[in-house]
Amino acid sequence: MIQQSTLKFLTALKKNNNRDWFLANKKEYDAAKKDFIDYVQKLISGISTFDKKVSGLEAKNCVFRINRDVRFSNDKSPYKNNMGANMSPGGKKSPAASYYFHIEPGGSFIAGGMWQPEPDKLKAIREDILYDPDDFKKIIGNKEFKKHYGKLSDEDKLKTAPKGFDKEHPDIDLVKYKSYIVVKNLSDKEVMDKNLLKNALEAYKALKPLNDFLNKSAGI
Repeated sequence: MIQQSTLKFLTALKKNNNRDWFLANKKEYDAAKKDFIDYVQKLISGISTFDKKVSGLEAKNCVFRINRDVRFSNDKSPYKNNMGANMSPGGKKSPAASYYFHIEPGGSFIAGGMWQPEPDKLKAIREDILYDPDDFKKIIGNKEFKKHYGKLSDEDKLKTAPKGFDKEHPDIDLVKYKSYIVVKNLSDKEVMDKNLLKNALEAYKALKPLNDFLNKSAGI
């Protein structure tokens, strides 16, 4: 489980998001960061049992920095109020479909898939889906997939057919996505539950067929 002290630190950070407070509480941050990195390493080890492509990944190469990039944001808060890790071959900056883990008081979740792939990769994915729609439907209609995620996230979904695709195609709705991702929300209680690791790995295992399809279609 994630330690209660880690969520407690993130809660306090949200209320005191400034450099002076952060430096004064650096010891608490270091403990929270270690807790998160250690947990991500456990997730990687577990995922490696059914997805060999992530074998050998180091958590430190998957965890995002807590510092925010405020250059183009109206919100000048220097730190994120969460901790996140993108677990995929090549680490957090890899374009491959991934397994994502995010903790934030009141807003934690498990996620994965491929977020906003490059135009050529997105086109290839869409073409593969329409080449054999039933194959893709089996993946997102799988019992375990639906149990954990329900359906693909509608984030960035187009309202009309993407350019170059037949709007009259019976399965055109399957290619309106700009991101092929899934999300499973977690309560604070679930994050601190002793069964978190087991439950997370079950959700990630249900995600693997989608990741495999996306990576193959995108040529990754």
